[in-house]
Amino acid sequence: MGCLKQPAFCKMGNSYAGQLKTTRFEEVLHNSIEASLRSNSLAPRPVFSQLYLEAEQQLSALEGGSRMDNEDEEEEGEGGPEPNCAPNPYQMLPPPEGCCTTDGFCQAGKDLRLVSISDEPIDVPAGFLLVGAKAPSLPDHLLVCAVDKRFLPDDNGLNALLGFSGNCVGCGKKGFCYFTEFSNHINLKLSTQPKKQKHLKYYLVRNAQGALTKGPLICWRGSEFRSRQTSTSVGPCSLFLPPESAGPQAAFSSEPISGTIPGIPVGPQQAGCAASHPSLAAAVAPAVFNGKDSPKHQQLVKTNPVAVARPLALGILSNSGPPKKRHKGWSPDSPSAADGGCPQGGGNRAKCESAGMSRMPQVGLVGPASATFPVVASGEPVSVPDNLLKICEAKPVIFKGHGNFPYLCGNLNDVVVSPLLYTCYQNAQSVSRAYEQYGASAMQPISEEMQLLLTVYYLVQLAADQVPLMEDLEQIFLRSWRESHLTEIRQYQQAQPPPFPPAPGALAPVTSAQLPWLAGLAASSCNDSVHIIECTYSLAEGLSEMFRLLIEGKLAKTSYVVIICACRGTAIDSCIAVTGKYQARILSESLLTPAEYQKEVNYELVTGKVDSLGAFFSTLCPEGNIDIWLDKFHKENQGRISSPLTASSVTKSSMLDVGGAPVCTSYNLEPHHIRPFQLAVAQKLLSHVCSIADSSTQNLDLGSFEKVDFLICIPPSEVTYQQTLFHIWHSGVLLELGLEKEHMTRQRVEQYVLKLDAEAQTKFKSFLQNSFQNPHTLFVLIHDHAHWDLVSSAVHNLYSQSDPPVGLVDRLLNCREVKEASNIVTLHVTSFPYALQTQHTLISPYNEIHWPASYSNGVDLYPENKKYFGLSEFIESTLSGHSLPLLRYDSSFEAMVAALGKRFPRLHSAVIRTFVLVQHYAAAMMAVHGLSQMKNHTSVETLEITQNLINSPKQCPCGHGLMVLLRVPCSPLAAVAYERLAHVRARLALEERFEIILGSASSGITVGKHFVRQLKLWQKIEDAEWRPRTYLELEGLPCILILSGMDLHGESLPRSLRYCDLRLINSSCLVRTAVEQELGLAAYFVSNDAPLEKGARNEALESDADKLSSTDNEDEEPVTEGSAPCGESSAQPGEQTRSPLPCGPSEESRAPGERQRPQASQGPPSAVSRHSPGPVLQPDSSLKTSQRGAPVLGTSSSQLPSPGSSSSSTAPTASTLVLQTSQCSLTKALRQPPIVFLPKLVYDMVTSTDSSGLPKAASLLPSHSVTWASSFRPLLSKTMTSTEQSLYYRQWTAPRPSHMDYGNRAEGRMDSFHPRRLLLSGPPQIGKTGAYLQFLSILSRMLVRLTEVDVYDEEEININLREESDWHYLQLSDPWPDLELFQKLPFDYIIHDPKYEDASSICSHHPSMRSEDRGMSRKPEDLYVRRQTARMRLSKYAAYNTYHHCERCHQYMGFHPRCQLYESTLHAFAFSYSMLGEEIQLHFIIPKSKEHHFVFSQPGGQLESMRLPLVTDKSQEYIKSPTFTPTTGRHEHGLFNLYHAMDGASHLHVLVVKEYEMAIYKKYWPNHIMLVLPSIFNSAGVGAAHFLIKELSYHNLELERNRQEELGIKPQDIWPFIVISDDSCVMWNVVDIDCGGERSREFSWSERNVSLKHIMQHIESAPNITHYALIGMRKWSSKAGSRQVREPFSRCHVHDFIILNVDLTQNVQYNQNRFTCDDVDFNLRVHSAGLLLCRFNRFSVMKKQVAVGGHRSFHITSKVSNNPVAVVPAQYICAPDSKHTFLAAPAQLLLEEFLQHHSHRFFPLSLRNHGHPVLSVDCYLNLGSQISVCYVSSRPHSLNVSCSDFAFSGLLLYLCDSFVGASFLKNFHFLKGATLCVICQDRNSLRQTVVRLELEDEWQFRLRDEFQTANAKEDRPLFFLTGRHI
Repeated sequence: MGCLKQPAFCKMGNSYAGQLKTTRFEEVLHNSIEASLRSNSLAPRPVFSQLYLEAEQQLSALEGGSRMDNEDEEEEGEGGPEPNCAPNPYQMLPPPEGCCTTDGFCQAGKDLRLVSISDEPIDVPAGFLLVGAKAPSLPDHLLVCAVDKRFLPDDNGLNALLGFSGNCVGCGKKGFCYFTEFSNHINLKLSTQPKKQKHLKYYLVRNAQGALTKGPLICWRGSEFRSRQTSTSVGPCSLFLPPESAGPQAAFSSEPISGTIPGIPVGPQQAGCAASHPSLAAAVAPAVFNGKDSPKHQQLVKTNPVAVARPLALGILSNSGPPKKRHKGWSPDSPSAADGGCPQGGGNRAKCESAGMSRMPQVGLVGPASATFPVVASGEPVSVPDNLLKICEAKPVIFKGHGNFPYLCGNLNDVVVSPLLYTCYQNAQSVSRAYEQYGASAMQPISEEMQLLLTVYYLVQLAADQVPLMEDLEQIFLRSWRESHLTEIRQYQQAQPPPFPPAPGALAPVTSAQLPWLAGLAASSCNDSVHIIECTYSLAEGLSEMFRLLIEGKLAKTSYVVIICACRGTAIDSCIAVTGKYQARILSESLLTPAEYQKEVNYELVTGKVDSLGAFFSTLCPEGNIDIWLDKFHKENQGRISSPLTASSVTKSSMLDVGGAPVCTSYNLEPHHIRPFQLAVAQKLLSHVCSIADSSTQNLDLGSFEKVDFLICIPPSEVTYQQTLFHIWHSGVLLELGLEKEHMTRQRVEQYVLKLDAEAQTKFKSFLQNSFQNPHTLFVLIHDHAHWDLVSSAVHNLYSQSDPPVGLVDRLLNCREVKEASNIVTLHVTSFPYALQTQHTLISPYNEIHWPASYSNGVDLYPENKKYFGLSEFIESTLSGHSLPLLRYDSSFEAMVAALGKRFPRLHSAVIRTFVLVQHYAAAMMAVHGLSQMKNHTSVETLEITQNLINSPKQCPCGHGLMVLLRVPCSPLAAVAYERLAHVRARLALEERFEIILGSASSGITVGKHFVRQLKLWQKIEDAEWRPRTYLELEGLPCILILSGMDLHGESLPRSLRYCDLRLINSSCLVRTAVEQELGLAAYFVSNDAPLEKGARNEALESDADKLSSTDNEDEEPVTEGSAPCGESSAQPGEQTRSPLPCGPSEESRAPGERQRPQASQGPPSAVSRHSPGPVLQPDSSLKTSQRGAPVLGTSSSQLPSPGSSSSSTAPTASTLVLQTSQCSLTKALRQPPIVFLPKLVYDMVTSTDSSGLPKAASLLPSHSVTWASSFRPLLSKTMTSTEQSLYYRQWTAPRPSHMDYGNRAEGRMDSFHPRRLLLSGPPQIGKTGAYLQFLSILSRMLVRLTEVDVYDEEEININLREESDWHYLQLSDPWPDLELFQKLPFDYIIHDPKYEDASSICSHHPSMRSEDRGMSRKPEDLYVRRQTARMRLSKYAAYNTYHHCERCHQYMGFHPRCQLYESTLHAFAFSYSMLGEEIQLHFIIPKSKEHHFVFSQPGGQLESMRLPLVTDKSQEYIKSPTFTPTTGRHEHGLFNLYHAMDGASHLHVLVVKEYEMAIYKKYWPNHIMLVLPSIFNSAGVGAAHFLIKELSYHNLELERNRQEELGIKPQDIWPFIVISDDSCVMWNVVDIDCGGERSREFSWSERNVSLKHIMQHIESAPNITHYALIGMRKWSSKAGSRQVREPFSRCHVHDFIILNVDLTQNVQYNQNRFTCDDVDFNLRVHSAGLLLCRFNRFSVMKKQVAVGGHRSFHITSKVSNNPVAVVPAQYICAPDSKHTFLAAPAQLLLEEFLQHHSHRFFPLSLRNHGHPVLSVDCYLNLGSQISVCYVSSRPHSLNVSCSDFAFSGLLLYLCDSFVGASFLKNFHFLKGATLCVICQDRNSLRQTVVRLELEDEWQFRLRDEFQTANAKEDRPLFFLTGRHI
């Protein structure tokens, strides 16, 4: 292969290579063209201003407005404007208020005149010069300014950067980046546009005395044009160096300027050649849109010089050189931008690689064409020449443009025709429609002529190594259109007002007659890189002409041919042919689909086309064919080579066995554990699932599921399949979900992973069947790697003979069964979600879960011991300042591929690249293994990889090595590479040094027996049959993994992966998903404890003594990881982490003269070239530098290794070093991610960034399966979060017809989203599998938790105080109580309910408990907290709150479609009650579905009564007793859904609510009957509800008796019972007793959950049931012993769930005032009335702990103060008429709370004196646990405790009625000093009571003993009177 030599740098200073030299002749020529285009009929404004409404001119940001001439021409223009030019006077901004405006002074008031400050010391920063400025108002004075010398010209008037950077020497203000701004500051007071050329006149110098004087003139002559022309240079050879740089070693900048306007895809090129006219810069270069981006917001993006280019999918737009003046952020200290190295092409750069336009004079526009040509039909065909490809060396690509395109015939195989440009033009025509939504007037779209002209300008400024990209053109069109409609757009955009005045009005359009002239003018400066052909009649003649020129070789330098036919009047025909070899090859290959690409490669391999390539390779070696060398080497060394690895491994394993100590500490397979990030993501997933369940859409009823099952769908990759099985096995998720038992088999695990291959459908059907059969199991269908195979099943049906997996995802996961199954949740998991985020997506944006960021506001959110190293970190490593350039490219490889591409035009570049790379690897293996002359036939990068691969096992005692990943997407090429490398390895006898593995999706991993033994030894595996199934199991194995397949399928790679060789990835047709997927292979977790940079620096310092050469060698420290023949071993392992260059020939072996020493003039040491100056085809070229993606701190020169250096001289040194630093490569692997090699095209795309810092690759089309919805779209920004990116893609991308979402046409409406579908996205290899497996675990735990409740689990209290055996019901087996036996049982007064642990005990018959002291009372706030609970699984008979939804009870709840929501009526129901002395008016809310329970006077009429059944009814279909549930504050949490508890039986359930809560309860329980209490009870307690329930029920009983008596039914046959249930009763249990014998004391028992229906029907069917007044049941407790359940019935207190006989208890009322203990009070009243209370001990009720509502909803606060400060109980009472703060609480509540906590103040003698209780008459009030009470009833004939034995310590008279008389009280005995407390409604009643009961006879009262509750008068306080017994 011929060596293309090229000097290191094209030229010092500005490079004019390939540009037209500027001569006076050319200026005259251009002026003549300009004059010829002028027309008097039009205002001859500058033509490009007319085209673009140029923004920079309006900003006054470019010198000279639109003029580009030299100073003389400018001055002429100033003298008198051209006759037809409209003058545009310059208007200065008004100075800020209060500033100085005196001539000669700056705005800060400091003198700037040279005469005044010539002797003063002036601080001039480095790089700045003092110059003198002329002010029009001070013609005799110079004003002193400090200006950055880079913006001033040299002696030849050249090299001045555009723009300005200066400081004020007066006030010291720095950083003026605009001369306009500066001239305002120094008060130049100009009437014309400020220009530095006009006003900066002289250099200022110091004379011998040190005074500042006027120096030489600043040489601006002619440089206005030249500097502009220079700035347009986009060729890689154009170097702009600081003025003081000299010599070829001048430093390059590593910080070029990149694009600065967010949202402009053209990106980094600084206007390209467009800068030659400011208006062109407005459209082609980054421009200021609508004033949204001020210079202050622009920033530098630090990247390598080539990366300045916009990374196109098909090429690169290079940096156009120095920054324009809008770049305020361009640091004066940074060197200017430069490009080093051309990847291809000779040194003379014959083509217009600089693509600069020599000059663009002012041009006017002619009017409409005077002559009209006849329209010629384009029917005549154009013949394509036969030998076109052979002559052109590439297939020309013809893009159809506007109008008609002729037919082609002949040799059609040698051309490619594409409609892409036509589509782009069409899209641009529809740009204005986007503004129609704003109601804008019709704005004209961009004209066809303008489109074509812009296209020409775009092509002109492309460099020779760049390829046009349609996205760039779209953005150019968009910008141009926006610039031409700025005014209209601003009216409809909510944007900041622009900083410049509105654009001028409408301008004359470009006509079709002018178009060829203007296009030719645009192309005139690019040395025929763009060739314009004008046709007279049709495009056919232009195409024929182009083919003729191609055949004649006249277009050899032309990359683009633009053919224009403007013969059809207003319409034009056009097309553009790409004829450049490089561009045409890339474009033609990019038009192939992946399938066509593989087909093409296959064809070339099968037909033997590649043989010519192999034959060419064999001629490359001067010494002969490589295969001959291999055979010769094999014969010479046969029998003498013993494998070093084998020998060493034997000794090492014996060392391991005998010594017993491990010799390699780096090899440890990490235990599987969940990282904080994964847990956080799992919890986010769970919260999203819960939010679906919580929504009102009823799409997911989590409460109905008992367990979780799952299926993971993965692409058809055997390795991914095994990897997923491995994760499931080790996560333990199957055991946790209860799906498998402890000893599960591999076959069982395989049931949970579905490989989407031909056999998938059968397995999936069984999954669906399983989900259908198990409605109470929640199935999670996980679609991993979800961006793969998004093909619609409709497409598959069209091509049913195609590969079965195509469209399989759509057929399975989107099938109707999955969509409709209410127990299947689909979770898509992917690293690249973009194709699932389109306008038609099925996934709601609210159901997307994105991997969280590590840091938020600098805080580490999830501290981990490992740092994820992904794409952004790889890109960061390429930036200046990092010591780890982990992304690299190989220039010599790229150059060889480019040269071969020209030699073999018919071969696909993928074939060429593969063969070249395999050849490089083969040569590198030979070179490392002793044939050092082969180093000349490989690249430095490949040699580095191979050296480290072969030598790394020597560094480890166990022989651990590193993995090299070689990515070959095309499977046939991968097979070729595998065979070739395996052959070379075999001939070199390296079979046991490293393994070569061919990895493909369809097959498993094949590893040689020797290496399997090694892996088993390292991993301590005993299984004889074990083979590695995943790449992760290859940890530590030295190998080359050739990974094939067009798509990757999520395979994870081990930590020993050291090199990711992606040089063969298909770079011609890239989308964002493809780029990120390939780079995702290298994603890695790096140990956090060894920071990359710092650790590396420290180790480097320690190893200074061992360096092979002096300190200027820093960038040559090799990356080799083992002893290499070339002597590149590293002194310390850390040095690999900082070495920027791969190992090449040793520095030590170079001749001293070949070393390039740093020079003082080079500027900062950080500025180092990262690219070779030119292409390198011959490996022994003197230009063989390593191409790296990053510069290195501390390096000062780019050192070039010498050719042909021998390795023998340094080998001994190397081996000595190895002994010192022998260390396992895995140690390094833990601290450093892999090194990635990319194709140059991809490298530039990934490493260059846009103005926001976003890699250009991110702006590509997101996926092959989607399209951009509009060219009128903003650009992505780096500041966007994942959520914002998702919304961006959802707005701006649409699925192609082949996409599975294409048919989902609802376009973003909420009803188009599938409700049970979620999307989890996160970077590659970050741990998504572990996260979703953890999600399954916590979801399962939550479902279990949802099916569990906390129920009170407290042992009964006071069980030791119960009476002896004669008190017990001894018939243990009775199902119902025997009435006679039961009546004989005494009543047990003692309270056993644990919730009354703090209540006063009640004295009973026996004095045995008198001495009982029950300990200290608790604080009220501790009562709830400290009550014991147990977690119980909900049974199928549980009561539920509003969160429960299931199909069975939907109708019951009123959410059934046939039940209209809230369809209910309000009915008033009044009855009189004598005790209240007034009529009670209640309201019923009765749903339509429940009206059958009631009797109305007529349908829809007056409510008359609630129907009651008969005692004699024996039906098992319904529950007789109506259930009343009083509730407050628990509309969500109250357990009112009794459907399951009643087992579906019909029952009447009434919620009793307060009036103010009616609406909220009705909303949550629309199908429940509500009884609304009168408003006077809004602040009442539970006593009022109980009172009204009972009174209403008795009144209703009377009404029903009357009604049914008319039907002939006896009154006593009407069912008299009601149920009063708490709103927290959740489940009911029954105890089954197994008695050993009739009277045996031994029995066994068990408890089970039963339905409430079972219990109620059992109780209701009891004989003599109507003789019982109150029936209840035990409260459940896990601690209940046989003692509690032994006797089936007790006569004692009943609580919580009671069955009340309203007939028997007619005269016993609840106390309507009570808040607490009203059930105890009522129980005592019922018993004292001689009625029976029966507790069924073998039934128990479980009460759920409900944290809200109920009694806790009462808060006692001050009535006056606004802040709700808690008031202590001691403040609940006060003296009457005192100034005490009144409280906002009912008087009764204050009384009860006070007595509970402070009753010892009233009854001091009673404290802990249980033998002498307080006598409480007719009521039970809780006086606290330390005081006992004795309850007596004053009613005649009542049953009371015998009190003759008691001497009471106190007397409590609470609201006593007329039954309490003086004689009644005289029956009781009191201790001396006993206290009395009388409580009445008012003070008057208090006095009357004292008199009526003759209390003063035995009790002594004092005035100060009167109290009241702390209520205001209007709140009716209660009054107390206390006294002492005399």
